[in-house]
Amino acid sequence: MREWRYLLAEQRGTLVAMAIFALMFTIYVANHPAGLTSNVVQTAANKGVLLAFVAMAQTLVVITAGIDLSVGMIMVLTNCLASALVVGTPLQAGLGVIAVLAAGTLCGALNGTIVIYGRLQPIVTTIATGAIYFGLALLIRPFPGGSVHEVLADAMTGKIGGVFPASIAALAAVVALVWVPFSRSLAGRAAFASGSAEQAAYMSGLPIRRGRFLAYALAGLCAGAGGLFLTFFTYTGEAAQVSGSAYTLFSIAAVVLGGVSLYGGRGSAIGAVFGALAFRTIGDMLFVFDFDALWQPLFQGLILMVAVSLGAFGLLRVRNRLDWFR
Repeated sequence: MREWRYLLAEQRGTLVAMAIFALMFTIYVANHPAGLTSNVVQTAANKGVLLAFVAMAQTLVVITAGIDLSVGMIMVLTNCLASALVVGTPLQAGLGVIAVLAAGTLCGALNGTIVIYGRLQPIVTTIATGAIYFGLALLIRPFPGGSVHEVLADAMTGKIGGVFPASIAALAAVVALVWVPFSRSLAGRAAFASGSAEQAAYMSGLPIRRGRFLAYALAGLCAGAGGLFLTFFTYTGEAAQVSGSAYTLFSIAAVVLGGVSLYGGRGSAIGAVFGALAFRTIGDMLFVFDFDALWQPLFQGLILMVAVSLGAFGLLRVRNRLDWFR
């Protein structure tokens, strides 16, 4: 019985995020003119997956008690790279995909190196590196343009068997290949421990630096996957600062909605994924209910503020971080 209570407490944030998403999506499709169709699901999935990738990236850093304000700019940079590299023959496009994901990983690794070995605050570091990544994106794409391998893009944004969105399958694959092995590894446990009690984790002999560095590198990989999928969806690359900044802020909201503690040491990328899907569905609901476009940013801003506030609400009753699991 105690094991079940512990598991429920540990996954509480994820379960709440799933429930919020289910409620929001039900309201959305119930009021959509077309109802619940495969095309409606596909469109919603394609938009939600972009934020989900960036939210996963943010989660990996947040669990170490940091915050990454460059994830949106990494997405923009890799979007511009993909519009130049994921072209040509299938082999060339495949190599371009690898290069784009490697570039995202390198950006995250650079963030981790500066934060860990330079001993700088994550928020300050990622503001600076985010500006650098945006500058590189501008060098690659001073004007919107480029292209992408059309067959690959259609495969990634289409439907499997004419029903299931391929983008959701790709997102699930990234969760299975990146988050699950990381969270169960020694380095992953060290990353969680560094977020909850770094000194105690260090005294226990956990590889704190390796865990944090891997978290930052994988965050760059996930943000790079978001930039790659943005190229698949738009068939072009654009160094859009507004888009990068918006995705960074929305990723923080998605992380909190997914039950990830902004104080570090607690949460799951799976919860953040459902938080991202829920947050994106709220935006779709504003469209379905025909809110004036001028009012939509206001409502999204209010939702963002409430979401971030919820991250600290539960901590008001916590005297020790171990209380989360009691």
